[in-house]
Amino acid sequence: MRCDSIGRGRLDYDLCSYGISRLSFRGPRRALTGRYAAFVGGTETFGKFVRTPFPALLERGTEMTCVNFGCVNAGIGAFLQDTAVTAACYDSALTVIEVLGAHNVSNRLYQVHPRRNDRFLQPTPRLREVFDDIDFADFTFTRHMIAALAARSQERFAIVRDEIQLAWLRRMETFIAELPVPPVLLWLRPDAALAAAAPAPGPDPLFVTDEMMAQIAPKVAQVVRVDVSAQMRALGRAAMVVGPAEAAAAEGLHGPGVHAAAAKALTPLVSALAGGACAA
Repeated sequence: MRCDSIGRGRLDYDLCSYGISRLSFRGPRRALTGRYAAFVGGTETFGKFVRTPFPALLERGTEMTCVNFGCVNAGIGAFLQDTAVTAACYDSALTVIEVLGAHNVSNRLYQVHPRRNDRFLQPTPRLREVFDDIDFADFTFTRHMIAALAARSQERFAIVRDEIQLAWLRRMETFIAELPVPPVLLWLRPDAALAAAAPAPGPDPLFVTDEMMAQIAPKVAQVVRVDVSAQMRALGRAAMVVGPAEAAAAEGLHGPGVHAAAAKALTPLVSALAGGACAA
């Protein structure tokens, strides 16, 4: 993933990579030696527009090395295909996986870019059959396509939603099975009011339901759930580093208040790993 997909605003993300990975992660680059915690996720774990994302807050508070494998616009599929990331997670003392949206996963109805998972590549014949009145050449991004399909026919879109939710569950199960120790899932779950206010097709993580999380929970060590409210999202947003052309993109992302809440929720786990108690 090139840096132009991340943006050229005022914040220096100190981009780095690991091993043969073709993904760009937020730096500074860490030596993958000794005991460390690996944080796998998308734009929120990366901390776009945020000076200190939650993995860095945790490292500061616990003195445990926290390696940020957050990748802008990634779905879980990007990491399944990245042997450098899976190897780093395999060797880590703890792996924390951000719960990512179900729409950015290739499935039996459409394909996404293998690294830039928000990019729609092509529909399968099955999707063309279900939505024979849609010109899929109009779409570059998965969210745009999903919103258009849902607006055209809720009845037909239910087929799409069911398929991408099933694909998400399968990819999550596959990634979890690769790890020698069950990981922790970080679920930044919008509360009812925030979810209701979200623009179509819905709030992030898109189409991940309580029922899906209940199904995946027995396969992981713990689900750390942070209920995100509008008030929490508003905390510290003035401190976000946003370029002149990036305001619209920043509006849809979490700010320092949510990162602080995520770090606080994860602190007991990381502190225990580091061998000491601390406060977020």
